[in-house]
Amino acid sequence: MSSGNDCQPQTLTKPALGEKEVTELVDRVFGLKVFWIRPLPSYDDQNFHVRVSRHEGAAEGADEYVLKIMNSEDSQNPDLIEAQTQAMMFLSAEGFPSATPYLTKDGNMMSLESGDTGPGNKKYMVRLLTYLPGTPVAKIATNTQILYEIGKLAASLDKALSEKFHHPSVKSLHRGQFIWNLANVPLLDQYIYALGQTKYREVVEQVIEQFKGKVIPKLSSFRACINHGDLNDHNILVDSSSASLENPQYRVSGILDFSDMSYGYYVFEVAIVIMYMMIESPDPLSVGGHVLAGFESVLPLTEEERGALFLLVSGRFSQSLVIAAHTALRYPENKEYLMITAKTGWKHLMKMFEVGQEAVEKTWFETARAYRHHAPA
Repeated sequence: MSSGNDCQPQTLTKPALGEKEVTELVDRVFGLKVFWIRPLPSYDDQNFHVRVSRHEGAAEGADEYVLKIMNSEDSQNPDLIEAQTQAMMFLSAEGFPSATPYLTKDGNMMSLESGDTGPGNKKYMVRLLTYLPGTPVAKIATNTQILYEIGKLAASLDKALSEKFHHPSVKSLHRGQFIWNLANVPLLDQYIYALGQTKYREVVEQVIEQFKGKVIPKLSSFRACINHGDLNDHNILVDSSSASLENPQYRVSGILDFSDMSYGYYVFEVAIVIMYMMIESPDPLSVGGHVLAGFESVLPLTEEERGALFLLVSGRFSQSLVIAAHTALRYPENKEYLMITAKTGWKHLMKMFEVGQEAVEKTWFETARAYRHHAPA
Protein backbone atom coordinates (compact mmCIF):
# COMPACT_ATOMS: atom_id res chain seq x y z
CA MET A 1 0.00 0.00 0.00
CA SER A 2 2.24 2.71 -1.19
CA SER A 3 1.46 6.24 -0.21
CA GLY A 4 3.79 8.48 -2.12
CA ASN A 5 7.54 8.54 -2.41
CA ASP A 6 8.36 10.25 0.86
CA CYS A 7 6.65 11.37 4.04
CA GLN A 8 4.04 13.46 2.24
CA PRO A 9 1.18 11.23 1.07
CA GLN A 10 -0.95 14.29 0.43
CA THR A 11 1.13 15.37 -2.60
CA LEU A 12 0.12 12.58 -4.96
CA THR A 13 -2.68 12.51 -7.49
CA LYS A 14 -4.42 9.18 -7.97
CA PRO A 15 -5.11 8.51 -11.68
CA ALA A 16 -8.74 8.27 -12.77
CA LEU A 17 -8.79 6.96 -16.33
CA GLY A 18 -12.02 5.53 -17.73
CA GLU A 19 -12.34 2.11 -19.34
CA LYS A 20 -12.54 3.63 -22.82
CA GLU A 21 -9.29 5.54 -22.26
CA VAL A 22 -7.61 2.42 -20.89
CA THR A 23 -8.73 0.32 -23.86
CA GLU A 24 -7.25 2.90 -26.23
CA LEU A 25 -4.05 3.12 -24.16
CA VAL A 26 -3.44 -0.65 -24.22
CA ASP A 27 -3.82 -0.65 -28.01
CA ARG A 28 -1.68 2.44 -28.59
CA VAL A 29 1.15 1.67 -26.13
CA PHE A 30 1.27 -2.14 -26.12
CA GLY A 31 -0.32 -3.00 -29.46
CA LEU A 32 -2.94 -5.26 -27.88
CA LYS A 33 -6.71 -5.33 -28.42
CA VAL A 34 -8.76 -5.37 -25.24
CA PHE A 35 -11.37 -8.12 -25.11
CA TRP A 36 -12.73 -7.16 -21.68
CA ILE A 37 -11.64 -4.99 -18.80
CA ARG A 38 -12.55 -4.50 -15.15
CA PRO A 39 -11.13 -2.21 -12.45
CA LEU A 40 -9.20 -3.66 -9.50
CA PRO A 41 -9.07 -2.07 -6.04
CA SER A 42 -5.96 -0.04 -5.24
CA TYR A 43 -4.67 2.29 -2.57
CA ASP A 44 -3.33 5.23 -4.54
CA ASP A 45 -2.61 3.87 -8.03
CA GLN A 46 -5.14 2.65 -10.60
CA ASN A 47 -5.25 -1.02 -11.63
CA PHE A 48 -7.25 -2.88 -14.26
CA HIS A 49 -7.63 -6.58 -15.00
CA VAL A 50 -7.41 -6.75 -18.77
CA ARG A 51 -8.00 -9.63 -21.13
CA VAL A 52 -6.59 -9.08 -24.59
CA SER A 53 -6.89 -10.96 -27.84
CA ARG A 54 -4.25 -11.02 -30.55
CA HIS A 55 -7.09 -11.48 -33.04
CA GLU A 56 -9.66 -8.79 -32.59
CA GLY A 57 -12.99 -10.10 -31.33
CA ALA A 58 -11.78 -13.65 -30.73
CA ALA A 59 -11.85 -15.02 -27.19
CA GLU A 60 -9.56 -17.93 -28.06
CA GLY A 61 -5.94 -17.48 -27.16
CA ALA A 62 -6.65 -14.36 -25.11
CA ASP A 63 -4.13 -13.37 -22.48
CA GLU A 64 -4.77 -11.76 -19.11
CA TYR A 65 -2.80 -8.87 -17.66
CA VAL A 66 -2.91 -6.24 -14.95
CA LEU A 67 -2.54 -2.70 -16.22
CA LYS A 68 -0.92 -0.60 -13.50
CA ILE A 69 -1.22 3.18 -13.73
CA MET A 70 1.01 4.73 -11.07
CA ASN A 71 0.06 7.80 -9.07
CA SER A 72 1.55 11.15 -10.09
CA GLU A 73 4.14 11.19 -7.28
CA ASP A 74 5.63 7.74 -7.91
CA SER A 75 5.46 8.34 -11.67
CA GLN A 76 8.13 11.01 -11.26
CA ASN A 77 10.61 8.39 -10.10
CA PRO A 78 11.18 6.02 -13.04
CA ASP A 79 14.33 4.59 -11.44
CA LEU A 80 12.29 3.35 -8.51
CA ILE A 81 9.64 1.79 -10.76
CA GLU A 82 12.38 0.17 -12.82
CA ALA A 83 13.94 -1.28 -9.65
CA GLN A 84 10.57 -2.75 -8.64
CA THR A 85 9.98 -4.21 -12.10
CA GLN A 86 13.51 -5.60 -12.41
CA ALA A 87 13.10 -7.19 -8.98
CA MET A 88 9.88 -8.88 -10.12
CA MET A 89 11.64 -10.22 -13.23
CA PHE A 90 14.58 -11.42 -11.13
CA LEU A 91 12.32 -13.19 -8.64
CA SER A 92 10.32 -14.84 -11.42
CA ALA A 93 13.59 -16.16 -12.90
CA GLU A 94 14.51 -17.45 -9.41
CA GLY A 95 11.29 -19.47 -9.24
CA PHE A 96 9.11 -17.12 -7.18
CA PRO A 97 5.52 -16.60 -8.46
CA SER A 98 5.83 -12.91 -9.36
CA ALA A 99 4.47 -11.09 -12.41
CA THR A 100 6.60 -10.00 -15.34
CA PRO A 101 6.08 -7.00 -17.66
CA TYR A 102 4.72 -7.10 -21.20
CA LEU A 103 6.90 -4.73 -23.19
CA THR A 104 5.57 -1.66 -24.98
CA LYS A 105 5.63 -1.43 -28.77
CA ASP A 106 8.93 0.43 -28.34
CA GLY A 107 10.39 -2.43 -26.31
CA ASN A 108 10.24 -0.67 -22.93
CA MET A 109 8.99 -1.96 -19.56
CA MET A 110 6.93 1.18 -18.92
CA SER A 111 5.60 4.30 -20.56
CA LEU A 112 4.85 7.80 -19.21
CA GLU A 113 1.35 8.74 -20.36
CA SER A 114 -0.80 11.84 -20.06
CA GLY A 115 -3.84 11.35 -17.82
CA ASP A 116 -5.91 14.34 -19.01
CA THR A 117 -7.69 14.21 -15.65
CA GLY A 118 -7.67 16.80 -12.92
CA PRO A 119 -5.65 20.01 -12.78
CA GLY A 120 -2.26 20.33 -14.42
CA ASN A 121 -2.62 17.48 -16.91
CA LYS A 122 -0.66 15.01 -14.74
CA LYS A 123 1.46 12.27 -16.26
CA TYR A 124 1.31 8.67 -15.05
CA MET A 125 3.70 5.77 -15.51
CA VAL A 126 2.00 2.75 -17.07
CA ARG A 127 3.01 -0.93 -17.01
CA LEU A 128 1.27 -4.07 -18.24
CA LEU A 129 2.05 -7.07 -16.01
CA THR A 130 1.18 -10.74 -16.39
CA TYR A 131 -1.95 -11.69 -14.46
CA LEU A 132 -1.31 -14.18 -11.66
CA PRO A 133 -4.04 -16.71 -10.84
CA GLY A 134 -5.06 -17.58 -7.32
CA THR A 135 -7.16 -16.51 -4.34
CA PRO A 136 -6.03 -13.70 -2.02
CA VAL A 137 -5.19 -14.94 1.47
CA ALA A 138 -7.84 -12.47 2.70
CA LYS A 139 -10.52 -14.72 1.15
CA ILE A 140 -9.51 -18.06 2.67
CA ALA A 141 -9.68 -19.43 6.19
CA THR A 142 -5.98 -19.42 6.98
CA ASN A 143 -4.53 -22.44 8.73
CA THR A 144 -1.18 -23.01 10.41
CA GLN A 145 0.25 -24.64 7.28
CA ILE A 146 -0.19 -21.59 5.02
CA LEU A 147 0.94 -19.18 7.78
CA TYR A 148 4.17 -21.17 8.06
CA GLU A 149 4.58 -21.19 4.25
CA ILE A 150 4.05 -17.44 4.02
CA GLY A 151 6.63 -16.83 6.73
CA LYS A 152 9.09 -19.06 4.89
CA LEU A 153 8.34 -17.25 1.61
CA ALA A 154 8.95 -13.82 3.17
CA ALA A 155 12.40 -14.84 4.41
CA SER A 156 13.33 -16.57 1.14
CA LEU A 157 12.22 -13.59 -0.96
CA ASP A 158 14.17 -11.00 1.06
CA LYS A 159 17.22 -13.26 1.17
CA ALA A 160 17.21 -13.74 -2.62
CA LEU A 161 16.81 -10.01 -3.26
CA SER A 162 19.50 -9.03 -0.78
CA GLU A 163 22.08 -11.61 -1.83
CA LYS A 164 21.57 -11.88 -5.60
CA PHE A 165 19.73 -8.83 -6.98
CA HIS A 166 22.39 -6.41 -8.23
CA HIS A 167 20.69 -4.33 -10.93
CA PRO A 168 21.97 -0.69 -11.10
CA SER A 169 18.48 0.62 -10.28
CA VAL A 170 18.66 -1.00 -6.82
CA LYS A 171 20.17 2.17 -5.34
CA SER A 172 16.75 3.86 -5.68
CA LEU A 173 15.46 1.53 -2.94
CA HIS A 174 17.26 3.68 -0.35
CA ARG A 175 14.08 5.67 0.24
CA GLY A 176 14.92 7.68 3.37
CA GLN A 177 11.67 9.27 4.51
CA PHE A 178 9.35 6.74 2.83
CA ILE A 179 6.32 6.67 5.10
CA TRP A 180 5.73 2.89 4.79
CA ASN A 181 9.26 1.88 5.79
CA LEU A 182 8.94 0.48 9.32
CA ALA A 183 11.89 2.58 10.51
CA ASN A 184 9.69 5.64 9.90
CA VAL A 185 6.95 4.94 12.47
CA PRO A 186 7.93 8.22 14.23
CA LEU A 187 6.82 10.15 11.11
CA LEU A 188 3.21 9.22 12.00
CA ASP A 189 3.27 12.16 14.42
CA GLN A 190 2.31 14.48 11.57
CA TYR A 191 -0.76 12.45 10.50
CA ILE A 192 -2.12 11.39 13.87
CA TYR A 193 -4.62 14.29 13.84
CA ALA A 194 -6.73 12.15 11.49
CA LEU A 195 -7.68 9.92 14.44
CA GLY A 196 -9.28 12.76 16.40
CA GLN A 197 -9.17 12.67 20.21
CA THR A 198 -9.87 8.97 20.79
CA LYS A 199 -8.62 5.96 22.75
CA TYR A 200 -7.08 4.79 19.46
CA ARG A 201 -4.96 7.90 19.26
CA GLU A 202 -3.69 7.30 22.81
CA VAL A 203 -2.49 3.80 21.89
CA VAL A 204 -0.77 4.99 18.69
CA GLU A 205 0.97 7.78 20.62
CA GLN A 206 2.18 5.11 23.05
CA VAL A 207 3.47 2.96 20.15
CA ILE A 208 5.33 5.91 18.63
CA GLU A 209 7.01 6.88 21.91
CA GLN A 210 8.04 3.30 22.71
CA PHE A 211 9.26 2.87 19.14
CA LYS A 212 11.46 5.96 19.43
CA GLY A 213 12.92 4.76 22.72
CA LYS A 214 13.26 1.00 22.19
CA VAL A 215 13.46 0.28 18.44
CA ILE A 216 15.20 3.22 16.76
CA PRO A 217 18.35 2.94 18.94
CA LYS A 218 18.66 -0.76 18.05
CA LEU A 219 18.27 -0.49 14.25
CA SER A 220 22.03 -0.66 13.72
CA SER A 221 22.09 -4.10 15.37
CA PHE A 222 19.47 -5.56 12.97
CA ARG A 223 20.54 -7.32 9.77
CA ALA A 224 19.88 -5.12 6.74
CA CYS A 225 18.21 -6.35 3.55
CA ILE A 226 15.79 -5.38 0.79
CA ASN A 227 12.17 -5.64 1.96
CA HIS A 228 9.15 -6.34 -0.22
CA GLY A 229 7.45 -4.26 2.44
CA ASP A 230 3.79 -5.11 1.81
CA LEU A 231 3.19 -8.85 2.00
CA ASN A 232 -0.39 -8.32 3.13
CA ASP A 233 -3.41 -10.61 2.90
CA HIS A 234 -4.45 -9.09 -0.45
CA ASN A 235 -0.96 -9.19 -2.02
CA ILE A 236 -0.38 -12.93 -1.51
CA LEU A 237 -2.33 -15.31 -3.73
CA VAL A 238 -2.74 -19.00 -2.94
CA ASP A 239 -4.25 -22.09 -4.49
CA SER A 240 -5.17 -25.34 -2.83
CA SER A 241 -2.79 -28.24 -3.36
CA SER A 242 -5.07 -30.85 -1.79
CA ALA A 243 -8.62 -32.10 -2.26
CA SER A 244 -9.36 -32.14 1.47
CA LEU A 245 -12.07 -29.64 2.39
CA GLU A 246 -11.59 -30.26 6.13
CA ASN A 247 -7.84 -29.60 6.08
CA PRO A 248 -6.85 -27.88 2.82
CA GLN A 249 -3.15 -27.55 2.03
CA TYR A 250 -2.25 -24.29 0.28
CA ARG A 251 0.67 -23.09 -1.73
CA VAL A 252 1.53 -19.51 -2.68
CA SER A 253 0.66 -18.91 -6.35
CA GLY A 254 1.32 -15.19 -6.62
CA ILE A 255 3.17 -12.29 -4.99
CA LEU A 256 1.73 -8.88 -5.88
CA ASP A 257 2.54 -5.18 -5.51
CA PHE A 258 6.23 -4.36 -5.15
CA SER A 259 5.62 -0.61 -4.84
CA ASP A 260 6.64 -0.51 -1.16
CA MET A 261 10.06 -2.11 -1.72
CA SER A 262 12.86 -0.39 0.16
CA TYR A 263 16.03 -1.10 2.07
CA GLY A 264 15.18 -2.19 5.58
CA TYR A 265 15.82 -5.17 7.84
CA TYR A 266 14.87 -8.83 7.82
CA VAL A 267 12.91 -8.44 11.05
CA PHE A 268 10.77 -5.74 9.39
CA GLU A 269 9.44 -8.24 6.87
CA VAL A 270 8.38 -10.86 9.39
CA ALA A 271 6.70 -8.17 11.52
CA ILE A 272 4.76 -6.87 8.51
CA VAL A 273 3.62 -10.37 7.58
CA ILE A 274 2.55 -11.17 11.14
CA MET A 275 0.50 -7.98 11.32
CA TYR A 276 -1.37 -8.59 8.06
CA MET A 277 -1.96 -12.28 8.74
CA MET A 278 -3.51 -11.29 12.08
CA ILE A 279 -6.12 -9.16 10.29
CA GLU A 280 -8.26 -12.04 9.02
CA SER A 281 -7.61 -14.55 11.80
CA PRO A 282 -10.25 -15.54 14.38
CA ASP A 283 -7.34 -16.12 16.81
CA PRO A 284 -5.00 -13.23 15.91
CA LEU A 285 -2.55 -13.44 18.80
CA SER A 286 -1.59 -17.02 17.88
CA VAL A 287 -0.72 -16.15 14.27
CA GLY A 288 2.73 -14.72 14.95
CA GLY A 289 4.27 -17.97 16.13
CA HIS A 290 3.43 -19.88 12.94
CA VAL A 291 4.66 -17.07 10.66
CA LEU A 292 7.80 -16.69 12.76
CA ALA A 293 8.50 -20.44 12.61
CA GLY A 294 8.33 -20.38 8.81
CA PHE A 295 10.54 -17.29 8.61
CA GLU A 296 13.10 -18.73 11.01
CA SER A 297 13.29 -22.00 9.06
CA VAL A 298 15.19 -19.84 6.53
CA LEU A 299 16.54 -17.00 8.67
CA PRO A 300 16.58 -17.37 12.48
CA LEU A 301 16.22 -14.00 14.19
CA THR A 302 18.79 -12.69 16.65
CA GLU A 303 17.83 -11.90 20.25
CA GLU A 304 17.82 -8.16 19.46
CA GLU A 305 15.52 -8.72 16.48
CA ARG A 306 13.15 -10.92 18.47
CA GLY A 307 13.05 -8.35 21.25
CA ALA A 308 11.77 -5.70 18.83
CA LEU A 309 9.09 -7.85 17.20
CA PHE A 310 6.14 -6.80 19.38
CA LEU A 311 6.76 -3.08 18.79
CA LEU A 312 7.45 -3.62 15.08
CA VAL A 313 4.10 -5.41 14.63
CA SER A 314 2.40 -2.67 16.67
CA GLY A 315 4.21 -0.08 14.56
CA ARG A 316 2.91 -1.59 11.34
CA PHE A 317 -0.64 -1.65 12.70
CA SER A 318 -0.20 2.04 13.57
CA GLN A 319 1.17 2.92 10.12
CA SER A 320 -1.69 1.15 8.35
CA LEU A 321 -4.43 2.58 10.56
CA VAL A 322 -3.17 6.17 10.76
CA ILE A 323 -2.33 6.52 7.06
CA ALA A 324 -5.65 4.93 6.07
CA ALA A 325 -7.53 7.42 8.26
CA HIS A 326 -5.51 10.31 6.86
CA THR A 327 -5.96 9.24 3.23
CA ALA A 328 -9.70 8.57 3.71
CA LEU A 329 -10.14 12.21 4.75
CA ARG A 330 -8.67 13.25 1.39
CA TYR A 331 -10.30 10.58 -0.80
CA PRO A 332 -13.69 9.81 0.75
CA GLU A 333 -14.82 8.06 -2.44
CA ASN A 334 -12.12 5.41 -1.80
CA LYS A 335 -12.86 5.12 1.91
CA GLU A 336 -14.27 1.58 1.81
CA TYR A 337 -11.08 0.13 0.31
CA LEU A 338 -8.79 2.30 2.41
CA MET A 339 -10.42 1.19 5.64
CA ILE A 340 -10.33 -2.59 4.96
CA THR A 341 -7.58 -3.13 7.51
CA ALA A 342 -9.21 -0.77 10.03
CA LYS A 343 -12.29 -3.00 10.40
CA THR A 344 -10.38 -5.43 12.58
CA GLY A 345 -7.01 -3.71 12.88
CA TRP A 346 -7.94 -1.46 15.76
CA LYS A 347 -9.41 -4.37 17.69
CA HIS A 348 -6.21 -6.40 17.27
CA LEU A 349 -3.85 -3.55 18.18
CA MET A 350 -5.87 -2.75 21.30
CA LYS A 351 -5.88 -6.45 22.24
CA MET A 352 -2.09 -6.68 21.87
CA PHE A 353 -1.63 -3.84 24.35
CA GLU A 354 -4.29 -5.18 26.68
CA VAL A 355 -2.60 -8.60 26.85
CA GLY A 356 0.85 -7.03 26.99
CA GLN A 357 4.19 -7.54 25.29
CA GLU A 358 5.46 -10.28 27.59
CA ALA A 359 2.40 -12.53 27.18
CA VAL A 360 2.14 -11.99 23.41
CA GLU A 361 5.83 -12.76 22.90
CA LYS A 362 5.53 -15.86 25.07
CA THR A 363 2.75 -17.17 22.78
CA TRP A 364 4.72 -16.38 19.62
CA PHE A 365 8.07 -17.77 20.77
CA GLU A 366 6.68 -20.95 22.33
CA THR A 367 4.73 -21.72 19.15
CA ALA A 368 7.82 -21.11 16.99
CA ARG A 369 9.95 -23.27 19.32
CA ALA A 370 7.54 -26.20 18.96
CA TYR A 371 8.21 -26.27 15.19
CA ARG A 372 11.90 -27.01 15.77
CA HIS A 373 10.93 -30.41 17.16
CA HIS A 374 8.20 -31.03 14.61
CA ALA A 375 8.90 -28.98 11.49
CA PRO A 376 6.50 -29.31 8.51
CA ALA A 377 7.74 -31.28 5.54
